[in-house]
Amino acid sequence: MSVLAPLMEALDPNAFVLAWPGWLWALPLPLLAWWALPASRSASPAVRMPGLHRVDGLADAQGRGRGGRLPSPLLLLAWALLCVAASRPQQLGEAVEPPQSGRDLMLALDLSGSMDEPDMQLGGRPVDRLTAAKAVLADFLDRRGGDRVGLLVFGRRAYALTPLTPDRESVRQQLQDSVVGLAGQETAIGDAIGLAVKRLRDQPEGQRVLILLTDGVNTAGLLEPEKAAQLARDHGVRVHTVAFGGDGAMSVFGFQLPMPGGGDEIDEETLRRIAEQTGGRFFRARDTEQLAGIYAEIDRLEPVERPGPAVRPRVERYAWPLGLAVSLGLLAFLWPSRWRR
Repeated sequence: MSVLAPLMEALDPNAFVLAWPGWLWALPLPLLAWWALPASRSASPAVRMPGLHRVDGLADAQGRGRGGRLPSPLLLLAWALLCVAASRPQQLGEAVEPPQSGRDLMLALDLSGSMDEPDMQLGGRPVDRLTAAKAVLADFLDRRGGDRVGLLVFGRRAYALTPLTPDRESVRQQLQDSVVGLAGQETAIGDAIGLAVKRLRDQPEGQRVLILLTDGVNTAGLLEPEKAAQLARDHGVRVHTVAFGGDGAMSVFGFQLPMPGGGDEIDEETLRRIAEQTGGRFFRARDTEQLAGIYAEIDRLEPVERPGPAVRPRVERYAWPLGLAVSLGLLAFLWPSRWRR
């Protein structure tokens, strides 16, 4: 069995495919041509004998057919091999999983009431903080080819909108549909980190990354930010924190006007400790340009190599039937008289 194993593996029907199987329809063409062409007859005999046409008919019935003599068996076999070669037989190799570069990123977006303050500039016009964050995050998603991205939002509570997925379009759609107050008016930073850890803990070590964007102070939730940071560190989740927001003022004709209720202080110190404790980085963005620069910096994180989808390489094998067909054709023409008999 050990001697026959390689041969049986090579003859495995599942190991061969035809790239252009339509060429196999040309296999019966020589026989169709032999049947369709009129029988070849010699010149008119000098002497006609009664009943001679019966002998001719008997000869035709015994092997001459409508088109005369059948083609050489070697030529028929050579034609069949040419058709097989034209259909491009390919041998499938063992399945391999080529590595691909990518990251597993969970985005956490603050939807508390303070994200509604219009103290940002986008395209020369004033916009609220959430609109500016959406624009920057959408551009960030456009550069995430090969990555798996998840999205969670938090206010009074934290909610996962999309799991880790390579489908960036679904993440972008959920991002655009998010509105201020969707998860409540308060800010539960600790719960957001805890939910992200729960979603990331089953991922391979080194691929657990959370990017948390907030403009406030932890004012709600069951989990304190410091405890959540310890939980993230214990599960190997690296947290990058982004403190986003201006000074609660709106620009009108070049003048900064304070907004009612604006200027809420951001707990930068807590966000900095969370990042340091988990091996991440802390960023501060006071406008859209700085926020875009922060996500460009995050974009330069070292990618993680992971196996891609399994593929089976294809090796062209048309040379085998082609070479055999040429050899049989030459053999048929070199010794035609032998095969006629």
